[in-house]
Amino acid sequence: MRGKGRARGSDVRNEAAAIKTQVGYMTQKFSLYEDLTIRENLDFVARMYGIADRDKRVSAALADLGLADRSGQLAGTLSGGWKQRLALAACLIHDPQLLLLDEPTAGVDPKARRDFWDEIRRLSKAGVTVLVSTHYMDEAVQCDFITYIAYGKN
Repeated sequence: MRGKGRARGSDVRNEAAAIKTQVGYMTQKFSLYEDLTIRENLDFVARMYGIADRDKRVSAALADLGLADRSGQLAGTLSGGWKQRLALAACLIHDPQLLLLDEPTAGVDPKARRDFWDEIRRLSKAGVTVLVSTHYMDEAVQCDFITYIAYGKN
């Protein structure tokens, strides 16, 4: 393996564990448990991060992303937009300072896309660094900085 890199002040090769506590990552494809409820999924992720006072933190995440009224709903029954909202709540549960979002609005309806970008802007204003990959150029222009990659080159 060649090269080197740093994320949030830590070496990506030698300090990966420290980086993971500061980074939230959301995949393009829904990757939570469809046979668990929204609350159960968030509680599971909170346990994985060793978050103290999990119930309070999960309840706050549900409220912050408008999921509280659906907390008992199975994740597998959610629409694409609601699944993305749940995935975002899960990757924010440990208060990361860097958020990596891979095609966060792919396959969701226009309202869900707008809501998602409102949330991204809110997080950015709160001091979270948000890195978004997207093929939607109308979304890319909402970012502060843009890098265009084609054929493996920027």
